[in-house]
Amino acid sequence: MSLSLKNSPSKLPNVKTTIFTTVGNLARKHHAIDLSQGFPNFDADKTLMDLVANAMYEGHNQYAPMQGYYGLREIIAQKIEKIHRKKYHPEKEITVTVGATQAIYTAITAFVHPGDEVIVLKPAYDCYEPAIKINGGIPVPLQLNANGYQVDWEAFKAKITSKTRMVVINTPHNPSGRIFSKDDMLQLQEILRPTNIILISDEVYEHIVFDGKEHQSASRFDDLSSRSFVCASFGKTFHVTGWKVGYCAAPAALMHEFRQVHQFAVFCVDHPVQRALAEYLKDEERYLGLNAFYQQKRDFFLEGLRDSKFRFTPSQGTYFQLLDYTPITQEADEDLAERLILNHKLASIPISSFNVDNRDDKVLRFCFAKKRETLEQATAILRAIS
Repeated sequence: MSLSLKNSPSKLPNVKTTIFTTVGNLARKHHAIDLSQGFPNFDADKTLMDLVANAMYEGHNQYAPMQGYYGLREIIAQKIEKIHRKKYHPEKEITVTVGATQAIYTAITAFVHPGDEVIVLKPAYDCYEPAIKINGGIPVPLQLNANGYQVDWEAFKAKITSKTRMVVINTPHNPSGRIFSKDDMLQLQEILRPTNIILISDEVYEHIVFDGKEHQSASRFDDLSSRSFVCASFGKTFHVTGWKVGYCAAPAALMHEFRQVHQFAVFCVDHPVQRALAEYLKDEERYLGLNAFYQQKRDFFLEGLRDSKFRFTPSQGTYFQLLDYTPITQEADEDLAERLILNHKLASIPISSFNVDNRDDKVLRFCFAKKRETLEQATAILRAIS
């Protein structure tokens, strides 16, 4: 007798192939320049790779502690205290994770029960809502206006009910490239203060902020930090997205519950990579210098678009830039994204995939974490489109 799933309905019946997979496959098939997915096409620092190799040769090839190698947790705590003036206990309040996605999934799994509501600001990265749904939660979307993607905090407050268990924010924000201001974070803090709502602050682009602005981490604000899981990614910071190593910081009581799930989901993270990162992070310039590194790439990309018909507001953070194509065409963003691949050999991401009801803002997202020659080729294509 063959297995039948007839009486075992899917937990995620409406999940389709992600836009990243769809666009990525199409780009490879048609040999397009890929500015769609968020990863660099240049190598990581050889020093970091050598440190990983050294750690393996030194015998650090068995399980790491469940919470993460203490030396790495310790230097993460030092980094957060130096930048954001918030002390986290490395033993009780920091956990090394399999990238930020696992951290976010684990935090949701630890605290969201069937029927709980979770507010998600849209456009939103596509890992949030499936994690909420698979745990029986109910995503409550708040669509941001395409003109600047600012949060309407009164509209946000109106979304809160007695069932609201959690809120997910992302700053610097993917896909818009905007950062939450200090005023944004203070307003969020005051709205949440009288509640027991937990906050997930997705801060994977924490070290990629431009034009002299500062990343306003949830850890900077006393009441927010008391209810927050701050999730971050070494993959984004050090150009090694395939390593899937990140971390999560949270108050001890929240972290205790987080680790209850973490230990049975992954138990621990790649040991030699953790050892290498602990050593590599000792040179602060390796992450503090990232703002200038990526701002040069953003500025080079935008300079290459000066004579194009695309409109844009320079990204405030992340390594993504939105381009408004309304002076060129009124076609749907998914159609234009496909046409750019088929006819012009250039891949981007249509933003409607991240919006409520696939709202089409007539913008495409481009990743500028690429080699200079890749950006030159891409901007030449974009300038020629009319």
